[in-house]
Amino acid sequence: MPISLIGFKYHCRERNSFSARFARSCGGCMKIYSYIVTHDTGFAPNPFWGYCTIACCKPSIRRSATKGDWIVGLAPKKHGHRVVFFMRVDEILTFDQYWRDKRFRRKRPKRGSVIFRRGDNIYQPLPSAQARPMVDRYRQLSSMHSNKDKEDTKEKKHDLSGVNVLISKRFAYFGSKAQPLPRELEPLKVARGHRILKEEEHVDLFHFFTRWRSKWSGRHGAPSKWPKDDQSCESGLVKCA
Repeated sequence: MPISLIGFKYHCRERNSFSARFARSCGGCMKIYSYIVTHDTGFAPNPFWGYCTIACCKPSIRRSATKGDWIVGLAPKKHGHRVVFFMRVDEILTFDQYWRDKRFRRKRPKRGSVIFRRGDNIYQPLPSAQARPMVDRYRQLSSMHSNKDKEDTKEKKHDLSGVNVLISKRFAYFGSKAQPLPRELEPLKVARGHRILKEEEHVDLFHFFTRWRSKWSGRHGAPSKWPKDDQSCESGLVKCA
């Protein structure tokens, strides 16, 4: 057998062996979830009061994401798949934990300015309800997902099927100032549902994403669907700009 062919086969074995070792060692490697933010209202995600949270919508992502994963929300295709937000999953809470955590009391919806009406901490645990089905353990507050002051059973069931609430302290939210999606991140484009990219399968993309996201932090714009005459989005820890 020619030496060059022997070398080529050896190189392939080594490369395949390395890939296999890397894949095995990356059982918990980082993932990037991407999806289309159909309604950028400041409700889901909710980027206010110093935390970006996803408590409603996208139940499949909320069930499967783990700490250290990243979530990227994109504008629809007609708006160029621009980046609406990205966030690292820093904490994963149950709905009970989210409701009782003092940090997120301001995310409970209430009448008043838009920032309060669009709070996403909308599921209040009911007493002595742990033995009931998930949908019967909570009261849905008047909110973006209720039918005015009445519960919206369909939205409630959909939200609670996600089981978890995702919390991020390390995020960038652009909203109405959504950023162009770099060419290197085009594999994140998605039509319906969501897409998952794994680090071991997209090493170069993850390296680029790490460099790109390091330029951004906090809120840089109001939600695209926000009343122009309401300035309440300037409340909280980071100004809307």
